This record gives sequence, C-alpha cells and structure tokens, in this order.
Amino acid sequence: MPDLHRPLPRRALVLGLPAALVSLHGCAMNPLPPQRHRELLKNGTTAIDVIVDGDGPAIVMLPSSLRDSEDFDEVAALIAARGFRVLRPQPRGMGRSSAPPPGMTLDTLAGDVAFTIERLGGGRAVVVGHAYGHWTARVTDMNHPALVRGVVALGASAQVFPAGMAEALAIASDPTRPAPERLAALRLCMFATGNDPTPWLQGWHPALRAAYRAAGQSPAKSVWFGRSHAPILDLQGGQDAWRPASTRNELKALLGDKVTVQVIPHAGHALVPEQPHAVAQAIADWAQALPT
Repeated sequence: MPDLHRPLPRRALVLGLPAALVSLHGCAMNPLPPQRHRELLKNGTTAIDVIVDGDGPAIVMLPSSLRDSEDFDEVAALIAARGFRVLRPQPRGMGRSSAPPPGMTLDTLAGDVAFTIERLGGGRAVVVGHAYGHWTARVTDMNHPALVRGVVALGASAQVFPAGMAEALAIASDPTRPAPERLAALRLCMFATGNDPTPWLQGWHPALRAAYRAAGQSPAKSVWFGRSHAPILDLQGGQDAWRPASTRNELKALLGDKVTVQVIPHAGHALVPEQPHAVAQAIADWAQALPT
C-alpha cells in the first residue's frame, strides 16, 4: 500500500493520487474529485490564473510572501476530496496572472480574490490566506463581506512580529545566496525544529519583492487587523517564529467569539509543507461547520 503520509511533489496532479486514499478521519474517501485544471479569468485587461480542484462549496487559498499557489497542491487535493471546490488564484506576476500594476495595494489583490469568487466560487467562499496571503484574505473580507463566509488566517504573524524575521526571510528567498545560508534562514524563520526546509529552496519570486512589500503597506495593518465581518480560524504553527506563544490569543482578544484559535504541533511558519494533512483537516472541518 502506498505511503499516504509522504508529501506529494510540488505541482503534483490530482490524477496522480492513489485511488484508495484514506480520508482525513481514517475512513474511505469519496471518489476522487474532478481532475485539477486551470481557468484564465479576464477582468478587463487583467488576467487571473486560477487552479481549480474538486466541486462543492468554494474555498479560496492564497499563498505566502513571494510564493505561488502551487505550494497548496497536496492540501488542495485533500480538501477537494472532502467535497469542496478549491480555487487558487495565482498572485499578480505569477503563473499566467497579470504583472503587478503600478501602485498595487492589498485592495488590488483583494479585488482579484473577489472576482475569482464571483466567477468560479458561486459568489460565496471561505478564504484561506497563508502568512502574507492572510493580509489579502482579511482585506477581502473587509472590502467584499458579502462574498466571504469565513477567513482562515493560516500561519499569520503576530501584529508586531519579532525582530530578525523579515531579514531571515529575505535571505531564505534569495536564490543568489549559498544554499547553506538559505537553509539556516529557513530553519530560523519558516520551519519547526526537525522539519526539512530543503523543498523551499525552490518556488520563490524575489523579483516581485518590492511590489508586494509596497502593496502590504496599503491599507495599513491598523485599518484591517482588528476588524472582521466573517468568522476567523486562526490556525497557527506550534513553533512559528513569527507568532510567539505570548501572542497566541491576540486576535481573539480583539474580535472575541468571531475567532477560533487552533494550534498545529510540530509546525513553524511554513505550516503547509510541514503538516499538510493536519492543515487540510483543520480547514475542512472548520469550513464544514460554518453556516451556509
């Protein structure tokens, strides 16, 4: 029997998954969802490249800083097998999505998410944002509340994150630096002790750093951090260097019962490649329990 806990290769296809997959709860899964495919949406002169898995209520997944939506390949397949349609719009400048426009902001990126939900998600979706992606998810909820059933803040950093993290990320994402230096930075800021960071030597888009750094400043974090229309799952890595244990409940302290805090052990800021089955199960369970 195949090892179902071995991570799938990046960019794996749903068709490559074994038909006898065991469910996240240990029971036989439903038949495999429809084959993974891509849609190229056109919104005026803007193109949005969207990876689509499965069918059912929509879940939109947004990747972390300077990385693309293919990081979610395994997690998306697992969630789709639970009866969801998983939509992964590629960020501006990645895949076939249009390049970042001059003056790009989080509002721009949230607009792309909203258009994806309208066109492919039946007008309503849970929006999952990993690290930087959760900024976009939160602003989507702020700007387009009618489209958002819930928000999953996946590996969200503390409101004020510890010193040295941004510098370590810059090293980790720079392919011109020596691999040992980058691996050390990945272990420091992205991966929990004992988890292998090697796969994340690949998959970065450092040429887009300036555009996304500028976009992240507008609107300011103070505008959206303490606001939410939709319920939030604050899904944290137990060893996330960007989210010290002392900040575990800071979002819940601001938003009260709208926030559910869940911690995944043996995971750092990267979370998705570290614990894909636990991440998929947490998201699918929470999304299934939300009001329609």
